[in-house]
Amino acid sequence: MEFLAPFSDDEETYFPDQIAQLALDPMTAIFEKPADDERQHRKALFVKGRVDGQSMTKILVDGGAAINIMPYAVYRKLGRGDQDLTKTDMMLKDFEGNVSPVKGAICVELTISSKTLPTTFFVISGKGAYNLLLGEIGFMPIVASHLQCTNAWFSG
Repeated sequence: MEFLAPFSDDEETYFPDQIAQLALDPMTAIFEKPADDERQHRKALFVKGRVDGQSMTKILVDGGAAINIMPYAVYRKLGRGDQDLTKTDMMLKDFEGNVSPVKGAICVELTISSKTLPTTFFVISGKGAYNLLLGEIGFMPIVASHLQCTNAWFSG
């Protein structure tokens, strides 16, 4: 590859057929709405697992969340009481900017597929469309591994 620079403004430069060009001017871009079959990858990722041996559905995997979250109602369904919480003064800010306190933290044995890890969840008083929210820390490599195995199994 050769780069040529003119010696003066009056000098005409020869450029071969294959050149690289950097355009910094604004350009118009049109984004079309994808068809329904093209939006399948945008659905929320839910997995099933076990928490301290109890079956759990609607575990939302959210790589954008910094922590793991468990709603208080789910915490109570696991047979836990306030005495089992590790108190914390942590405050959480949701995507709308609202700040709310955390009730506490709990460490549980979380199993997804054949992998079990001790996992800390922050218990909140709010409700969500999930039973557990798995953030980017802790279990993400195992979830990714599980999905690769599941995808390979379905792909045949």
